[in-house]
Amino acid sequence: MLIWGFKLYSAILTTFAYVCENCQQQSAHHLVKRVRKFTLFFIPLFPVSTKYTDTCTYCGRTIPVPKEQAEQAAEAVQRAA
Repeated sequence: MLIWGFKLYSAILTTFAYVCENCQQQSAHHLVKRVRKFTLFFIPLFPVSTKYTDTCTYCGRTIPVPKEQAEQAAEAVQRAA
């Protein structure tokens, strides 16, 4: 019997503070990288898809972010630190 499936991994890349377009509140926003991996016998083997999202911590609004924009934002924060 073969046991296979998919698992979703999430990692917060960075946190920004700005005014949310949805709730109009100054709040923190998490830039999250979500990677879906193929698993065989509960062992993750390779990524199937990668998506980036921006989530408002005040209202919960989540929007997709292009890969290039997400990577540039993460690099800018690392350089500033």
